[in-house]
Amino acid sequence: MNDSPGWAVPGPSPSDGERPGASDGRDGTEGGTPPPAGGPKWSAEQPPPGEWSSPGTPQAAPKAPQQQPQPGAGWGSYGGPQGPQGGQWGKPPAAKPGVIPLRPLDLGEILDGAVATMRTHWRTVLPITLVVATVVQVISVLVQKYTYADLAVASDPGSGDSLKEAFDTLGGSMVALLANGFVQLIGTIVATAMLTMIFSRAVLGHGSSIGEAWREARPQLLRLLGLTLLLALGGIVIVLVLLLPGILLGNVAVAVAGGVAALPLLIWLALKFSLASPALMLEKSSVITSLRRSSRLVQGSWWRIFGITALTGLITAFVSAIIVWPLAAVGLAIGFADSGMEGLENGTAATGWAALILSAVGAVIAQTITMPIQSGVTVLLYVDQRIRREALDLELARAAGLENYGPNAAAPPTGG
Repeated sequence: MNDSPGWAVPGPSPSDGERPGASDGRDGTEGGTPPPAGGPKWSAEQPPPGEWSSPGTPQAAPKAPQQQPQPGAGWGSYGGPQGPQGGQWGKPPAAKPGVIPLRPLDLGEILDGAVATMRTHWRTVLPITLVVATVVQVISVLVQKYTYADLAVASDPGSGDSLKEAFDTLGGSMVALLANGFVQLIGTIVATAMLTMIFSRAVLGHGSSIGEAWREARPQLLRLLGLTLLLALGGIVIVLVLLLPGILLGNVAVAVAGGVAALPLLIWLALKFSLASPALMLEKSSVITSLRRSSRLVQGSWWRIFGITALTGLITAFVSAIIVWPLAAVGLAIGFADSGMEGLENGTAATGWAALILSAVGAVIAQTITMPIQSGVTVLLYVDQRIRREALDLELARAAGLENYGPNAAAPPTGG
């Protein structure tokens, strides 16, 4: 591994457990890190990973002075909560060169790492999301204003001219909406690619400028676009295939059953390939290789990744709601004051400039805050899975310039 965030895959097929020197966790080590050479021989039956007991015993040698916890020290330092006989309780000591400790992460550490990166590197993170969100929302406001305003309401729906006018207007509106969706897609891809690079450097404790993030992300942008379009196309094909029997038979119940069956399948596939984006960006891989990597990394951890992703979605949705809804309500109230009940009935109150602009301002603020959190959680989930399966903590420590880390490092001091 090199010092750049473009992490290479360690070994020919690391997710299949073929990485030389990597441990599967059954030898009592955490994150696949083997015990120090020449150290104590552990019994074959060890506590499950993450469950730590006090090493102190009544027959222990005379106690040395206990090491006091360092003020403000986190899990990355050797000071920790003292158990009976001076033993260590809680999580094992771990180096923390950046925003996360170099060991398997829990939910709180993943969320904290995403927020800490946004807080520490805000000069780089927030301008990226602010520019992307502003461009997307400006185009969205223009599309909504002029597309919805042009939707004709025929005074005589039965006349041929009115129907033709309605279909022509609807076709133009669909083109505008598709163009708006394409702009949102491009903006999201650019922001995701650059944020991925920033988060990968933050894990190592390195800063990153906007120019550096762009230069590192740019070579993979077309592949990331291809990956996003491939996943979207796959989802559309699955829905159409499951709805097709009901459509051909003209049976609404069969069509509804197909749609209901498509939902869990789409969720399962979305989580299965949720780590493809960071794999493609950080390993500089192809689209197909990134899909395979994500499938291997998620295997056996689907429910855990689903829970973390779902909770992140709920948090970001709540944050967005408390920002957007009050501004949208104020805009709607202004539109109501201008057009009255008639404006609410025909929709002009919701498509007035006040309502659209205030809603867009709220959306820009919300996306500027929530986009880094969502991207950060995805990147840190990818890092966490590689630490658990491939001992990526060794590679990260080496890239961060840490000394005495790994199999040949001296054991950390204990209080007993």
